[in-house]
Amino acid sequence: MNLKFLALATAVAMAVTPASNAASVNPAPAAKNVVLVHGGFVDGSGWQKVYDILKKDGYNVTIVQNPTTSLADDVAFTRRAIAQQDGPVVLVGHSYGGAVISEAGTDPKVKSLVYITAFALDKGESVQSMISHPAPGAPQPPILPPQDGFLLLDRAKFAAAFAGDVPADEAEFMAASQVPWGVNALGGMVTDPAWKTKPSWYMVTTEDHMIPPPAQQMMAKRAGATVVEVAGSHAIYVSQPKAVAKLIEQAALGKK
Repeated sequence: MNLKFLALATAVAMAVTPASNAASVNPAPAAKNVVLVHGGFVDGSGWQKVYDILKKDGYNVTIVQNPTTSLADDVAFTRRAIAQQDGPVVLVGHSYGGAVISEAGTDPKVKSLVYITAFALDKGESVQSMISHPAPGAPQPPILPPQDGFLLLDRAKFAAAFAGDVPADEAEFMAASQVPWGVNALGGMVTDPAWKTKPSWYMVTTEDHMIPPPAQQMMAKRAGATVVEVAGSHAIYVSQPKAVAKLIEQAALGKK
């Protein structure tokens, strides 16, 4: 009986051991560091609701206060933020911030890129080159003529163009607190798009009056991004922070 029991125990052990070993192998760790990059006409404070959700979910979140003076300056600010992280990074950009993360995302610490209705630019492209020839019937952002090398949106038209689904008082404050956007930032060209070597996720906002949804879809497809479409305005990160945070967390976990 003892010999039979020993043989049975050995067989069971041989059958179970490979599965046990496989289960004990730790999966690649999810990135716990998130770096958020804002776009033109706004500053990093717009990320607060997204920040709060991610922090509650255990992420280490850094918000880049890029000056939007030039693409080179903004990339430098972003790279300094990346350098401060203690591990893999999910790099997130909204609007013009997409140009910034396309260039800064080549940093080895960056695990993935998340574009929130953003410019996922290719080599040699700038925001200026992308908006110079709008499709017929596409909405025209109410950008005022430059003053001293900087741009602003028409305050009276800001809400309709930028923040159509944001509460009126909040949209009014965003319009009143605009950050002048440098012409040099608008014309800054990407030299080495990170999305060519890093996985990317893209949120297309179907009610966007700043970047036409077809342009968003084209850039997302070109980048091979995992795409999520949301009915919302250009300020989706303000109006629907849960949806934005969810996509960022999918990128952190590598979920397609």
